Amino acid sequence: MPGMTLPPADGLAPDHEECVEQAYFFRTFRERLAENLPSQDILRTIHEDVLPSTRLPMAIEFLASDMKHTGRLSTGFARLGHYFTPFQTFVVKQAEDDRQRLTMPVALLILEREAAYKALGDPKGVARAGLFVYQFETIARNRLGYDEGLTSVKGDPIYGADWAAYVELVRRSAGTIDFCDLVYLRSGQHVADERRRRPDYAPPVPPIFGDREGRIAKASRGRDPLFLFAALQRQLGYPEVPRTKKRDDVDVQLETLTAKVRELETRLRMLESESRGQFDPTQFGKPEGFRDVPEV
Repeated sequence: MPGMTLPPADGLAPDHEECVEQAYFFRTFRERLAENLPSQDILRTIHEDVLPSTRLPMAIEFLASDMKHTGRLSTGFARLGHYFTPFQTFVVKQAEDDRQRLTMPVALLILEREAAYKALGDPKGVARAGLFVYQFETIARNRLGYDEGLTSVKGDPIYGADWAAYVELVRRSAGTIDFCDLVYLRSGQHVADERRRRPDYAPPVPPIFGDREGRIAKASRGRDPLFLFAALQRQLGYPEVPRTKKRDDVDVQLETLTAKVRELETRLRMLESESRGQFDPTQFGKPEGFRDVPEV
């Protein structure tokens, strides 16, 4: 936007401080949305709460400026593709799509947990496995579409060439090959199992999941992948994907009962007016579903 300086376009994965501040940004944004504050108002002030030594305040200011012109958060994320990852942009875009069931508060919680998990660090390379499974489960649970979703996952700079090739394989195979098999066949456990039968076995591609992930995936073969996700969360501390709340909570039931009471009250007043010979349908408004019939 005119007069706005963007964060440097280095294309690198964010460091610990950036991830911590991103998690804080997504959480605070979500909490203020719950207070019914407009997104533009939130973005206009929230950059003041973020650690100024990071690049996030500049990114937030750009989002606020871009949203004035577009009215959408995802376009700003997309234009800051050197700072926000394609997956972050994808999640926000899906939350803004009225055809999707993903809501913005849940989307922000998804991104908050993702950033918090990245902030834990990756000293042995194992966090990439947890991050990928988290992103895959997010796509699967919310039915966001494997093709576009996994394409965005592959664009995360935290993944190297081996992981990018694997994500592309999963994208092409999703829906045809059991996800548990896709994990097990690229794990250290699969290599160990094969070498027990053939000591000279050399995998055509290096394993990217560890032995423990492989054992859990092997034990989960033939079952719903949701069991695999839950087991990895319990056993290995993988991040848990937020779930969209069902529309059968107490508030929804109360709203339904209130609407029915209003309808009964209206019907009762209509009957009372009719019994007194004073019935006038215009004073009750048009019944729900009523349409004007054009004159012929």
